[in-house]
Amino acid sequence: MDLSTSWIFLSIAITFGVLGTVSMKLSQGLKKLKPVMCLILFYLISFIALTLSLEGIDLSIVYAVWSGIGTILVAIIGFFIFNERITIQKIISLSFIIIGVLGIHLTNASF
Repeated sequence: MDLSTSWIFLSIAITFGVLGTVSMKLSQGLKKLKPVMCLILFYLISFIALTLSLEGIDLSIVYAVWSGIGTILVAIIGFFIFNERITIQKIISLSFIIIGVLGIHLTNASF
């Protein structure tokens, strides 16, 4: 599999991982069936795509990008959709995640 296809799979994994996490919130502690079903489906798609992305991208890069970008997107969705508070500490912490993901990516010679 070529590198660009692996990045497409990683993008799919991130998208469906975020959708799975949002479904988790919407399930209200696994009490609502439709969000629970979406949670299972979305995470299944995410992990399949994540596994496929590993054919062309190193594990350290895949996991850092998947978890880092997923965390940032979930934080943004939490702020705009679920009215969660945004604090300077959260902004600084998310900035460190971005710096870390970029650092791992930029030190890898395979991209």
